Amino acid sequence: MPLIQLVVTLIVVGVLLWLVNTYIPMQSTIKKIINAVVIIVVLLWLLRAFGLL
Repeated sequence: MPLIQLVVTLIVVGVLLWLVNTYIPMQSTIKKIINAVVIIVVLLWLLRAFGLL
């Protein structure tokens, strides 16, 4: 997977997470759970992309 594609994907995920956190009204506990799930999924995806998983 090209490095540019990885960077663009990380930027898109970060912007989407920021939009959800900023503009969608939710309880803070739900936002923390969503943030944790997204971070774990992205970390697993990165490990798999680099062949470490």
